[in-house]
Amino acid sequence: MTWDEHLAWCKKRAHEYLERGELLDAVTSMSSDVTKHPNGPKAGTPAVAMLMLVGAMSAQQGDIREVRRWIDGWH
Repeated sequence: MTWDEHLAWCKKRAHEYLERGELLDAVTSMSSDVTKHPNGPKAGTPAVAMLMLVGAMSAQQGDIREVRRWIDGWH
């Protein structure tokens, strides 16, 4: 599976959580799934931790639009 295919799969899964109103699960899913591809970001790195924090803060605030934007912003 290419990185683009994997990323599309990650976003699809995260959006499924988002549609159910499970914002923090959407962020957690996306953060975890992107690190599972060899060409993706590496789990445990400061960059991934910071990105997850940004997404989690939006989720904790209940900001569905910002979480959607956060998910869709992954490239």
